[in-house]
Amino acid sequence: MKIFSWNVNGIRAVLKKGVFQPFLAEYKPDIVCLQETKAERGQFEIELPDYREYWNSAVKKGYSGTAIFSKQEPLSVVNGFPDDFAKRYAFADELQRDSAEEGRVMTAEFKKFYVVTVYTPNAKEDLSRLDLRFKHWDPAFLAYCRQLEKSKPVVFCGDLNVAHTELDLANPKPNRGKKGFTDEERAGFQNMVDAGFVDTFRLFTQGNGHYSWWSHFANSRARNIGWRIDYVLVSNQLRNAVKSAEIHPSVLGSDHCPVSITLDA
Repeated sequence: MKIFSWNVNGIRAVLKKGVFQPFLAEYKPDIVCLQETKAERGQFEIELPDYREYWNSAVKKGYSGTAIFSKQEPLSVVNGFPDDFAKRYAFADELQRDSAEEGRVMTAEFKKFYVVTVYTPNAKEDLSRLDLRFKHWDPAFLAYCRQLEKSKPVVFCGDLNVAHTELDLANPKPNRGKKGFTDEERAGFQNMVDAGFVDTFRLFTQGNGHYSWWSHFANSRARNIGWRIDYVLVSNQLRNAVKSAEIHPSVLGSDHCPVSITLDA
């Protein structure tokens, strides 16, 4: 089973560029998780005869949003955090807004595992959302995935808006302490690893130079001056079932490229 995750930075833009259908035709993913769709389903035309579509669009037009396309019909699909998770945190209303109104989380249940797609809130340039991110969002999302794990293993993927280590961005020193590379955001990711979730890409590939997002400035993508902020993580129970994990920088159309795993399931 091939599971792909892609922050498309606007599904309408990607469709207009004519790259989405060729992407599906070339890679033939079984499950596609999208982030930053920036649209409602009725705002564009697309034919996906091989897939069942599930959308969690933001209330705000042209903003955020997630989607899951699957060749196999899920047993269930849930949008956002369940109310009981958000209510455990001081910023419950803001968490609910991020997960539900901004369409940042979707969960599809399959026979052997859950698939969760997530578009983690950005800490912002002035770090004004860092407290929300570190103290509330990251713990809530981890608690949610651990709760799901009580029933069956979890695959979660998406734009986590953080480079975990210095190997995950081209220029770590000048970016230390800036959004996406603060100690708090990196600790939030490490907490997921410490809880037993496996960064699948690092099972197969070590070292730097492997990125999934590039700035539009200074010809960054062509120069490969990027960040690895898109991930597929799996419950430890699935570690041995992961047969490959890849980043696909040749797929254009967004400032992010897809990431994927092949799962023996």
